[in-house]
Amino acid sequence: MPAVTVTCRQANTEDVEPLYLMIEEYARKGIMLPRSREVLRRQIDNFVVAEEDGRVIGCGSLCLLGPDLVEIRSLGIMDGNKGKGIGSKLVDRLIELAIEQQIPKIIALTYEVSFFVKNGFTVVPMDVFPEKVWTDCIHCAKRDRCDEIAVLKIIG
Repeated sequence: MPAVTVTCRQANTEDVEPLYLMIEEYARKGIMLPRSREVLRRQIDNFVVAEEDGRVIGCGSLCLLGPDLVEIRSLGIMDGNKGKGIGSKLVDRLIELAIEQQIPKIIALTYEVSFFVKNGFTVVPMDVFPEKVWTDCIHCAKRDRCDEIAVLKIIG
């Protein structure tokens, strides 16, 4: 039986339900912010998915925070598919999109610091991103006790 290849592609509206279910699973564990189906429909153009044999098994999105800054959000892989390089493929595709948009700085807030360091990011203080703090963090229930680590990659 031939090996199935994982591909990364732009998400479309048919991906809303698998995206919702995957993100909801991470949100239940407290490691990702939930996204409603309606928000996913509105933001679908910001998402890429990893697909294997016609099945969505991973996702990630870019959120524009400023003219020179995007954030990787909602990066996740379905259970049973971790450790296969799928996350790195998704990050590579998101970096390509940032390059296409001529955005030189990519950040992420993460619990998976070693994964991002392996993919060329550097740990930085969170307060170097006032765009993020004033756009999103100000509304977060964990804002005064955030336990995520900020990472940055400068491209170009």
